[in-house]
Amino acid sequence: MYLCSMTVQEQLKAVIRDVPDFPKPGILFKDISTIMLNPTVSNAVLDHLVAKYQDAQLGAIAGIESRGFLFGYPLAMRLGLPFILIRKEGKLPYDKIKHAYALEYGEAVIEMHTDAVEKGQRVLIHDDLLATGGSAAAAATLIEKSGGVVAGFDFLVALSFLDGNKALTRFSNQIHSIVTY
Repeated sequence: MYLCSMTVQEQLKAVIRDVPDFPKPGILFKDISTIMLNPTVSNAVLDHLVAKYQDAQLGAIAGIESRGFLFGYPLAMRLGLPFILIRKEGKLPYDKIKHAYALEYGEAVIEMHTDAVEKGQRVLIHDDLLATGGSAAAAATLIEKSGGVVAGFDFLVALSFLDGNKALTRFSNQIHSIVTY
């Protein structure tokens, strides 16, 4: 398969691996680790994101641990923007704020350094996959608690049947993904 002649959407769909029954029976996991094995696709994704956001007047990119770091940080560097780490509880060393949110099987807590966002700063939140929207909404809550403005959300993959957009529209209507299943 000659990936260079395909659109970025086609390239992603060609390399994303379906893993049935992970992490539990009945789930069809979309494995993006295969993107990292292919520099051609990785560069196509990054070029696509840069073209999409280079004129968006962003102040920073925030990535959600850990797969949101994979393209969020290189995107921030290519755009000349700060990159904000949003991590699981207990992983950041400095003063931080946290937000707890519900999962289908319990609760999760994410954190961000208190000095990561400037008041009024327009922040794009990036992650690998949009499912129910819980972690992205939690990240948006942290951005807003810190005085930032959620400029939008960006995902490599969206699972439309889980309707994660509903959890995010109260923060921004700018919700983009490269591929949707």
